[in-house]
Amino acid sequence: MATTRRAKAHWEGNLIEGKGQVSLESSGLGRYDVTWRARAEEPGGLTSPEELIAAAHAACFSMALSHGLTQAGTPPQTIDTQADVTFQPGQGITGIHLSTRASVPGISAEDFQRAAENAKANCPVSRALAGVNITLDAQLA
Repeated sequence: MATTRRAKAHWEGNLIEGKGQVSLESSGLGRYDVTWRARAEEPGGLTSPEELIAAAHAACFSMALSHGLTQAGTPPQTIDTQADVTFQPGQGITGIHLSTRASVPGISAEDFQRAAENAKANCPVSRALAGVNITLDAQLA
């Protein structure tokens, strides 16, 4: 069964001096302020599309890795993933770096690397962002 999730954005003013909000409509978990400055300079307590993409990618990758490891008979105890999305004004998103540390009893380092690379290549967010260079640093904790 397919699912659809919804977020909304409201923007006021021009790009540089304007401001906006994004809201997580499906979950109702909150509204977050966004500005160009938060996107291209320092966040200053605000978010950006790139930070939201980073959150989605870190969660999706971790879920895909957990699933792959479990299917291989080596379910993880923990997976901690950080996604760093690089935004260059005038160019857009120029790269994503995933860094993950996992505690997985009974797995070899080589099998873990294979599982992590598979998750990077096949998680739905990675596939949606296929036009961006995605790198991975995966290590057992």
